[in-house]
Amino acid sequence: MAEQTKSEAVTQITIVEPEPGKQAEAVDLMAERARFMARQPGFLSIELHRSLDGTRIVNCIRWESRELLQSAHRSPEFRQEWSRFDHMTGEIDPQLYEPVDFGPQRQSRA
Repeated sequence: MAEQTKSEAVTQITIVEPEPGKQAEAVDLMAERARFMARQPGFLSIELHRSLDGTRIVNCIRWESRELLQSAHRSPEFRQEWSRFDHMTGEIDPQLYEPVDFGPQRQSRA
């Protein structure tokens, strides 16, 4: 498998398990942080998904490079609000991913 170069786009997928009954509050804070991230250099896209059973949130963010993503995460404005998140979540599992090319994709209908 080829090693990712520093200049390639990167995807971070984070699975969050909020404390019982706190999914909506955690989603609100994550949406606020997503709006902040969207204004940072290198941002490409973000999607938030909440599980129907209320136990998980999945955050999928695409960035131009690993370095620019790390820079956004280290910014004081981002870190300042993130401590609130620790009080409403249990498990947080962020991981970096690269796409896998597996052939033709379904085309959207025009």
